[in-house]
Amino acid sequence: MESRIPERHPLRQLFGALAERAFTEKLGWPDFKVSDYVSKLLVDFTHTDHLYRIKNAQGERAEAVVELLYESEVLQEAASVEREREVHQHIGDFTLFMAGLFPEYLKRIKTAGLIYHKDFLVDYIKTGKRSYRIAAEFDMWPSATADRPSSPLFHKLSENFELCVVGLGFIRGDLDRMQDERYHQARRILLN
Repeated sequence: MESRIPERHPLRQLFGALAERAFTEKLGWPDFKVSDYVSKLLVDFTHTDHLYRIKNAQGERAEAVVELLYESEVLQEAASVEREREVHQHIGDFTLFMAGLFPEYLKRIKTAGLIYHKDFLVDYIKTGKRSYRIAAEFDMWPSATADRPSSPLFHKLSENFELCVVGLGFIRGDLDRMQDERYHQARRILLN
């Protein structure tokens, strides 16, 4: 995942520490590769242009999971293997991010009185698991790089998708607490 945020930026350090704490201490799953991937995903998606980086054939942003799934089907027919993996990785990333950090958004999509959102019938958990599994099946890049994680990592993300969602929920809780003035007061008292 490419990002414009420098490697030593405090935001990277914050998300890295929160992800490591959530996965290691709160979930009891000390898998550095997973927590590192999640923290990089958080940094990457701080830019909405990254959150909606997949474009359709007309060059428009695919903003709904349904649009992303359609794009992956078009790519499958066109035999663009590298792009298909990228789209499936993005679907996994997008659904994980939304389900973990914004569950109320998903609830609103499902409980609205009128079917107004394209993703009304999409199960983000099943779709995310499936997309990470499909991304893992592409063995074009046997070793991981900064931009292309390894297939075993995608297998882990697929098999443990729900756990990753819970981990992101813990991260969101920590971020919410950091914004609370009482947290800042307590921190000032404890650190002085």
